[in-house]
Amino acid sequence: MSGQMTERAEGPRRAIRLDKVGLYGLLGVAALIALFPLLWMLSGSLQSLTELLSNESFLPADPQWHNYVTAWVQGELGVYLRNSVLYTGSAVVGILLVSSLAGYALARLDFAGKSVFTFVILAVMIIPAPAMFLAQYKLLISLNLTNNPVGYVLILITSGIPMSTLIMRSFFVSQPRALEEAAALDGAGPLRIFWNVILPLARPGLAAVAVIQGLGAWNEYLMALVLFDDNSLMPVQRGLTAFTSAETPQQQILLAATTISIVPVVIFYLMAQRHIVKGIGAGAIK
Repeated sequence: MSGQMTERAEGPRRAIRLDKVGLYGLLGVAALIALFPLLWMLSGSLQSLTELLSNESFLPADPQWHNYVTAWVQGELGVYLRNSVLYTGSAVVGILLVSSLAGYALARLDFAGKSVFTFVILAVMIIPAPAMFLAQYKLLISLNLTNNPVGYVLILITSGIPMSTLIMRSFFVSQPRALEEAAALDGAGPLRIFWNVILPLARPGLAAVAVIQGLGAWNEYLMALVLFDDNSLMPVQRGLTAFTSAETPQQQILLAATTISIVPVVIFYLMAQRHIVKGIGAGAIK
């Protein structure tokens, strides 16, 4: 009897193990597929143009490390990276500040027109960003903020507020009101309750918003192209266009420049990865 019970117990365990092996294998294949473009970019950035165009081998026969030096110097990536870090950092800080306050108001305060305000936020999210360029550009002209980093950062902030507000609202709604009531009994005011009690609990949401909006701000180029006349104010994407000429193709340098341009984003993502999955999941479900 004991032998039969042992065999029956081992049967489900084996089935579970096989299921896990299959799941992990599927996830591994998906990870390799997702990483392949990145690996191809790294490999191509270390090849000569002849080797890259011949497509004879995936790995470089003789790594051309000077491609990165050429990309940094000719593409003026130092200037453009500084601009992108400044624009993205300022935009993320502004979005987090406004969206967290607005999300808390939508989650906790009762005021006239609350449902209408939420509907307006959803409606704004439906409008494609290029469709608002003309109105935004005319507004910046009236404010004398064209060819000005301040105007560009303001556009990035206003573009990211609607989605971020809804994500933060979902986090604040999920927090128990008992925490706020206890803090109020201790004499804390609304702003102190928000800053010291509620906001620390919403760190996953803040991290999710920071990553989503940070990537969007980092990759934005079309509005910068419309807004800036001074080349020294352009974001890092402007440096990448220096190697896209049809007359003098430099695909290997372009790949090296692209690799350099994603390093800050990867570092930022690794710093915030603990909260990203939890944040995006809660923002989608709550």
